[in-house]
Amino acid sequence: MKKTAFVFLGAVIVSAAVGGLAGWSINKYSEGGSADAIYHAAAGDDGAVVRDTMPKAGTHFTAYQADQYPDLTYAAENAVKAVVNIESIREVQYGGSRSYDPFFDFFGIPYGYGGEPQTREQRAGGSGVIISADGYIVTNNHVVEESTKLKVKLNDGRLFDAELVGTDPTTDIALIKIDGEDLPTLPFGNSDELRLGEWVLAIGSPFDLQSTITAGIVSAKARDLGVIPNEARIESFIQTDAAVNPGNSGGALVNTRGELVGINTVIKSSTGSYVGYSFAVPETIVRKVVVDLKEYGVVQRAILGVSYRAIDQAFIEQLGEETGIKTPGGLYVASVVDGSAASEAGIRKGDIIVAIDGAKTDDASTMMEKMAQHRPNDKVKITLMRDGDKKAVVAVLKNKVGKNEMMTRDMVDVAAELGGKFADAGKKICDKLEIRGGVQVVSVTRGGLLERARVREGFIITHINDRQISSVSDMQRMTDRVESIDGIYPDGRAASYVIVQ
Repeated sequence: MKKTAFVFLGAVIVSAAVGGLAGWSINKYSEGGSADAIYHAAAGDDGAVVRDTMPKAGTHFTAYQADQYPDLTYAAENAVKAVVNIESIREVQYGGSRSYDPFFDFFGIPYGYGGEPQTREQRAGGSGVIISADGYIVTNNHVVEESTKLKVKLNDGRLFDAELVGTDPTTDIALIKIDGEDLPTLPFGNSDELRLGEWVLAIGSPFDLQSTITAGIVSAKARDLGVIPNEARIESFIQTDAAVNPGNSGGALVNTRGELVGINTVIKSSTGSYVGYSFAVPETIVRKVVVDLKEYGVVQRAILGVSYRAIDQAFIEQLGEETGIKTPGGLYVASVVDGSAASEAGIRKGDIIVAIDGAKTDDASTMMEKMAQHRPNDKVKITLMRDGDKKAVVAVLKNKVGKNEMMTRDMVDVAAELGGKFADAGKKICDKLEIRGGVQVVSVTRGGLLERARVREGFIITHINDRQISSVSDMQRMTDRVESIDGIYPDGRAASYVIVQ
């Protein structure tokens, strides 16, 4: 069985020789006409055969406009000027003893005692897009994360040092800045207006081949792949068949007018290189994240306060009899958070959300994309079905702590600050350890508070800043800086950590 790997496109720079595979297609022609036209024969008044060479549209076809064939040269020659190569330099430690021994920990002997670790530089390559003449550049978070130095090379060969403005791991978008004037820029388009089959260009630096342009079509929209490594990820990718490879990350997906409609992010591949499909974060999400990072320093997340499930054939087979739902379409509201925007708008468990601000919501990724475009205190019109009747309500969205105000830079994303992946501690382990709940550390990210405090995987956090933490949602609602962590390891050893900033 073939294994499918989702490969983020930023990678350590390598060189590769790529072979080509020639292919051809054979068009069969019928006598007297091309396979491109549908021929209908009929006898005229004089007995001659009259052929109708006009193609017949299917029952659901849109109007065909023959004068609108794409010319990709305009978009390519202009957009390429604003796409840059990014070199991310990271300091990596190696050597020294890294094994954990509670004896050393108890006596305060530093973790890694037994040998001084060495430091070396690790370099990785990616792409970015200049969006303002004074040097703001949008790219992927995974291109710049954990970097200690960033270098940007422009299409004309100029080289700049860059500084990190802000990142959003939930969408894999980051904003960096170089010190420049009158730089070439790429205007934002509108990814909502993209049509299936529309031509697009992918521009970036695969395998360090700067300013590489490939073309393809929009294969699908609103793809949710589950690949962004963040608990609160927001995925609604544009799928294309434009060829992209490692190093294309953060590069531009451009329409035929030379407008930015997406940021190339990931490929679906069994080899680690392009084999047919690539995925881009849509412009609607990118634009919102960039504006938030520039204006507020943090991304403003708007919360409706419902859990939901797409009503598809699997839903109908599993829950159709119980819910009385027999037709696919919409999102089934499984629960509503007390005091949330949804609760205050009158949304109930069992409602079916069919549209937000007039846009159909038949899948979770569309819902995520629409919500990602809003900020706290925004009003959204939600169309829903209840007991067979259509109903419209207006919800005033809230932030993650249940308020209508904007988040500030001083308000901390606790999960991001801790640095790691987390999951609710299961009932079995809670019963065994005799705790009321907690958040288990699934993995520890380099450079975060958990690593610096020498917290190991498996640790169950029960309190942060002396505040009880029973679930991941409890932790996500916190906005204060972390000063202390209390909890217990699966072997029953309790531990407390004081964070020195």
